[in-house]
Amino acid sequence: MIKAVFFDFYNTLVRFWPPVEMIQMAVCREVGLTVTLEGVRSGYVLADVYFNSENARLALADRSREARDDFFSNYETIILKGAGIEASPQLALSIWKLTGLIPKNFTLFHDTLPTLVELHKSGYLVGLLSNVNQELDPLLHELGMEPYIDVSITSKEVGAQKPDPPIFLEALDRLGLQPYEALHVGDQYQSDVLGAKGVGITPVLLDREGRQDGEMDCSRITGLDQVTMILQTLISSGG
Repeated sequence: MIKAVFFDFYNTLVRFWPPVEMIQMAVCREVGLTVTLEGVRSGYVLADVYFNSENARLALADRSREARDDFFSNYETIILKGAGIEASPQLALSIWKLTGLIPKNFTLFHDTLPTLVELHKSGYLVGLLSNVNQELDPLLHELGMEPYIDVSITSKEVGAQKPDPPIFLEALDRLGLQPYEALHVGDQYQSDVLGAKGVGITPVLLDREGRQDGEMDCSRITGLDQVTMILQTLISSGG
C-alpha cells in the first residue's frame, strides 16, 4: 500500500519565472537569431535529457570551470539545434552565459499546491527529492509549500544525485517506509524513473508537454492533478 508520494523539484513542482524559453528567445533575438517558442521548447526537452545523463555521470559541482563551460556549451548547442539553429561552441556558450544574466525566480506550477493539499488531506506523506545543490527549506517556506512537505532531501545533503540510490533511500529511512510503500513523480526518465525503480519505488513520469515518445515501462501523466488517479488505480489493483 502506498503511504508516501515523493516529488522531484524543478520542472515538476516549480519552474523559473520568467520561463527559460522566453529568456532564451530574448537572448537569441539580441544576438540576431530567430527562433520560435515551439522550437526552443523542443530544444529544451532534448537538452534536459543530456543534462541529466551527463550530470548523473559526473556531477557539475565536481567539474572544473572549463569542464562546466564545455557542458553548458553542449547544452545550449542542443537547445539551439532543437530550434533549428546550428551554432559554434563559442556562440552557444556566449548565449548560455547571457541567459544567466537575466534575473529569474522559482514559481509554482498551477497544479502544485492543489495536489499537495489534496495528498495532505488524504493522509499521504509527501517528500521532495532534488538534485539541486542548495538548501530548499527557505524556498519551500517562501513558496507556501512547507506545511505539506514531510521530508525534503537534496543531493547536497546526501552527497549523491538521482538516479543514485542514496537520495531515495534516505527519504525512505526518514519516513520509516519500505520502497513498495512509496511513489515517486518526476519529469526525467533517467534520474527519476530509473532512480526510483532502482530501489523498488513505484515511478511516475510527468510529461507536461506530451513530448515523451514511445512505450514507457511506468505510468505517465501530463499534470500533477493526475497523481490521485494513479494512487486510486494502485489501490484498486492492490498496490
